[in-house]
Amino acid sequence: MVGVLVVDKPAGPTSHDVVMMVKKRLGAKKVGHIGILDPFATGVLPLCINDATRLARFLEDGEKEYLATIRLGEETDTYDREGRVTARGDVTSINKEDIVSAIVSFQGKIEQVPPMFSAIKVNGIPLYRLARQGVVVERKSKEVEIYEIEINNVDIPFVSMRVVCSKGTYIRSLAFDIGIKLGCGAHLAALRRTKNGPFSLEQSISIDRLPETRGDILKEKIISVERLLTNIPGIEVDDEMAERIRQGVWPKLSQFDPQKDFPSSIECNEMVRFVRNGRSVGIARYKGNNEFKLEKVFNKQ
Repeated sequence: MVGVLVVDKPAGPTSHDVVMMVKKRLGAKKVGHIGILDPFATGVLPLCINDATRLARFLEDGEKEYLATIRLGEETDTYDREGRVTARGDVTSINKEDIVSAIVSFQGKIEQVPPMFSAIKVNGIPLYRLARQGVVVERKSKEVEIYEIEINNVDIPFVSMRVVCSKGTYIRSLAFDIGIKLGCGAHLAALRRTKNGPFSLEQSISIDRLPETRGDILKEKIISVERLLTNIPGIEVDDEMAERIRQGVWPKLSQFDPQKDFPSSIECNEMVRFVRNGRSVGIARYKGNNEFKLEKVFNKQ
């Protein structure tokens, strides 16, 4: 069993709890999650099984899609419903037009400050540990991108929306910032991830069904490594080059014909996959100056 199992995480357990459940159910040696979901959040949690854990970093990029509900008029220390209410604001003067205008203003590239209750480390210490001790430290903002933001329902004080965003976006921080924009405060009341890169709810299995699902059916739900890698552009190589790549020799861009081997010019830092007879030989990143850097090599199967 090597590949990715997409789990529809329920509210309650941590992402690590889900990892341990699946590891025990499958009898797997290694299981790791791609992206994390807070305990109260639900939805798509891809799990790398056994040797597929080595590919996790190649699968983490890509956009995420969420269905989120925010509650206006209350700020919490965690920026979500699990936290302690730290401030309350008046929502009686806020109308639907104000809410829509504030929310859509976040579409595009924005600067976002991560919440104190997060796994980001400062001097080697996760922020959430400091937050639990009542310590608040200054956090650097980072650029993230909201590709789409769509309001599904407004029933003040609750607002439901769909968000498509880049890796590293905190929906809790987005809810907090919307509350600041409106002047009434807000926190995240519910969150469901519907897509994580190439993985979606349609591919998922409910964690509640794991104990009763037959082993053969469960194995069929595991997405193979070869299927996973199809999202990375492929370059066909001959037998000689395939063997050299397996031996760790970095190929040169000048060894390929751009018109024949790939449809457009390769950008710096773009990932590519070297393929021979339908099988992945290796994954590399184009570093510029005619050089590829091998990131992962696959032995003959």
